[in-house]
Amino acid sequence: MLSTVWPFCGIPVLPFTSTQSLARLRNHISPWRYLTLLPRQPETPIVLRIPRLAFVITLELHIPQPGAMELSFTKSSSQLLLSPPIGRVIGSGIFSTPSSITDSVGSVGAALLLWAFGLVLAFAGLFIWLELGCMIPRSGGSKVYLEAAYTRPKLLATVVFAFQAVLLGFTASGCIIFASNILVATGHAATEWEKRTIALGVITFVTILHTFFPRLGVRGMNFIGLIKIFTLFFIVVAGWAVLSGSVDRVEDPYASFRNPFAGSATSSNLYATALFKVLNSYAGWSNAANVLNEVRNPVRTLKIAGPLGLGTCGILYLLANISYFSAATPAEISNSGVTVASFFMLKVFGATAARLLAVLVALSALGNVMTVTFAQSRVNQELAKEGILPYPKFWASSWPLGSPGAGLLLHYIPSVIVIAAVPFGDAYAFILDVEGYPGSIVNGFVVLGFFWLRYAAPHTHRPFRCWSPVAVFYLVAQVFLLVAPFLRPPGGKGDTSLPYWLYPVVGIVILLGGVVYWAIWFRILPWYRRYTLVPEHERLSDGTRVVVYKKVLKD
Repeated sequence: MLSTVWPFCGIPVLPFTSTQSLARLRNHISPWRYLTLLPRQPETPIVLRIPRLAFVITLELHIPQPGAMELSFTKSSSQLLLSPPIGRVIGSGIFSTPSSITDSVGSVGAALLLWAFGLVLAFAGLFIWLELGCMIPRSGGSKVYLEAAYTRPKLLATVVFAFQAVLLGFTASGCIIFASNILVATGHAATEWEKRTIALGVITFVTILHTFFPRLGVRGMNFIGLIKIFTLFFIVVAGWAVLSGSVDRVEDPYASFRNPFAGSATSSNLYATALFKVLNSYAGWSNAANVLNEVRNPVRTLKIAGPLGLGTCGILYLLANISYFSAATPAEISNSGVTVASFFMLKVFGATAARLLAVLVALSALGNVMTVTFAQSRVNQELAKEGILPYPKFWASSWPLGSPGAGLLLHYIPSVIVIAAVPFGDAYAFILDVEGYPGSIVNGFVVLGFFWLRYAAPHTHRPFRCWSPVAVFYLVAQVFLLVAPFLRPPGGKGDTSLPYWLYPVVGIVILLGGVVYWAIWFRILPWYRRYTLVPEHERLSDGTRVVVYKKVLKD
């Protein structure tokens, strides 16, 4: 039912009765292909913005999201699963990356400041995504926001994001951490291919679980979430015990904090590379936006669970790092590899405790893999619904189990390739770097789109508003992260044995690959073969709506 019409430029809109649908609305509005959906909460009207006509129509329509799983996440469940504290943030990062970060920045003080700065930056990003997510509560996250902001050239933003999401959305790093820590727990000196086999087994198990037992997968993520919280709290409490002098194994718990900035790095390249790893550890703040179709009351859930979860997690991260440095020197932390937490327990309580904690860290990494796989499969499904992937009806389908099995498969393939192909020595650090750089490019464009949407649709209802200086600060930080990796570090050596400039180049090439794919598919081939791509909406047997582009020959 058409309830209200708000003409921005005094342009009249034809009235519609309660029996008329969006299909009939399409017949009255010729530039339908330029229409952007800006829905608010599911129970409130949906806002339709048509850029070329510059007006907004508000309709009292309830449009279910076809093909979405029958899962409903409450505020508490979302805080455990979707928002930062458990589901995405507390995974492998805090238990593994402090070694690489300390090795890059060179001192305790610089490392702790970088973790604090990363938390501030994550909060800035969270507030931007909160405004966009509350304004457009649809699954897909950054993809949805880019499409709303960059309507021209048509589908370019979607295709470039798809390349980044599909090719770099793998969970190989979490699988590697699981394999490394479970081997520490068993005390077995495994070969590299044994580690690969374990990592491949993890991603295979998680994919099967989410495909055939989706509800069990959600319950498993929440259960492992509790284990993650317990593990992190245990490390923090153990650190307090060390600092209080109650642990005889540590002779001087304050040794690392005397002259904390001694040996600090001076290269912006090293700080940017380390910051990518810090931000990867905080990456869960945007994860809930990927699955908003399956969150009950998404606006309220985002506004409460997001800041509460990220704040709690950030404090625990800082305390955990202090715990690490209370038991070991910066040099020891730098050399501990991806098993920092187990090394901490070895120093404090001995080998048995180190093995036990390695099991808990492995479970935390498993939970991280489960949550990222869950969310990324929904992003893949949303991309398929846009018709930009080959065989879109296959990738978009939720048949027959109500889970995005094809989207899970699309996530599984690059994860397997990375686990099997990348050398394990530099694999973890390089994967985080490669994931981080194009992610910063996408984030930068999302922030620019954020400002554009405020300018183009100032009257659109926004249940949450981000303070503009916060968005400017976040944009400036993204610019630094994009420029600094190309500055030569001392000795020309980065955090891996690979060239320091390799990971930003790989990230840029992947995004440019999306531009090339879009140009060939949407511009060059239609021009050369003289046809036009016409979008048609089809409904699959499971109710999912998919856009299929048909080739129509020109006269």
